[in-house]
Amino acid sequence: MTGVTDTSHRVTGLLRAADHALVRTVDGLDTAAYAEPSLLPGWTRAHVLAHLALNAEALAGALHGAHVGRPQPMYASQEARDGDIDELAARDPAELRERLMAGTATFEQALAAMGDGDWAGTFERTPGGRVVQAAAVPLMRLREVEIHHADLGAGHTHAAWSAEFCAVLLDSLTAVEHPTPLTVRPTDLDGEWRYGPDGEGPVVSGTAADLAWWLTGRGAGESLTSSTNEIPEMEAW
Repeated sequence: MTGVTDTSHRVTGLLRAADHALVRTVDGLDTAAYAEPSLLPGWTRAHVLAHLALNAEALAGALHGAHVGRPQPMYASQEARDGDIDELAARDPAELRERLMAGTATFEQALAAMGDGDWAGTFERTPGGRVVQAAAVPLMRLREVEIHHADLGAGHTHAAWSAEFCAVLLDSLTAVEHPTPLTVRPTDLDGEWRYGPDGEGPVVSGTAADLAWWLTGRGAGESLTSSTNEIPEMEAW
């Protein structure tokens, strides 16, 4: 994320709204709903919520490390991260909900503690793994909450994403590698977004929310149209 001073306020405002919406959905789930499948292959709704809880804790820890000048990885390893999700997902739904609420609060506190000079720091996702800029964290968390809220398959869909979040998400997805050129033109937002290497490629149109959902590898773009009459397949992330 660039422009920390102005952009972070925009993103954190969107994140507060996203957190509140997620809480409303979670509070509407009965106990049995936690064990039901989510929209993510192999994951129940409990897995999605466990991931969101642990991601909040991990990002809060990374921010605290940047704040005190002692960078720390988000996760001990990929295996530990996956195992922790499975373990937390298997616990009582009330305990899982409490962990999610506590993780969200911890992240908010870590975010509020950041000073202007703290955002220049970096941390590793896992030891020796991908290096992440502290300045990217608010956007990272916003995407996690908004996208996985829709992944729950509990009534809240990507169609509920605000135009402002869709624009932020479409912007951020330009940093994701695409093997071929691609242009998207939302029918409900001004402008267009280009992805992949330079060159001519298909122009895909649809609502900003439908385009963003498809670009994250969710769905086959059933509601979209393409200048080539073919909708490219996207990898999930």
